[in-house]
Amino acid sequence: MSASAREPLRDEDYERLLAFRTELRDFLRWSEQTAHGAGLTPSLHQLLLAVRGHPVKCPPSIADVAQQLHMRHHSAVELSQRAEAGGLLERNRDPLDSRLMHLELTELGLSQLEALTREHLTRIQALARALGDVTGGRPDTGAHDSGRARPGSPGPA
Repeated sequence: MSASAREPLRDEDYERLLAFRTELRDFLRWSEQTAHGAGLTPSLHQLLLAVRGHPVKCPPSIADVAQQLHMRHHSAVELSQRAEAGGLLERNRDPLDSRLMHLELTELGLSQLEALTREHLTRIQALARALGDVTGGRPDTGAHDSGRARPGSPGPA
């Protein structure tokens, strides 16, 4: 156990955690409203993002997006069926394993996702600045700094 884990938490620690969680909730609420404004549910937006952002060259399977979205397989199947019915993606059987269904965005799905992503990237830059303020601009957000100076302080004596 580190020394900082045994030290009492300060008011500032709770204030930083509250500010961090507030920024995240604000971003998520904004993201949901932006998806609705584009005619998508937040779940459909996340599905399109999981398909387009899949790091492997071949299109993701339903199992891949279920894992990425932290949902059950059958929920991902239903969501992908809704997206397909809306013309946002296509579901294609794997040629080697017919149990696998791969997902690919249509032109409509890609154009809607691209517009939303441009808005999100701008907002993420603002979120990063706000979170930098919350953490004091440090990647180490531990409760105590082990002798490092806090921003605006003169440093260790």
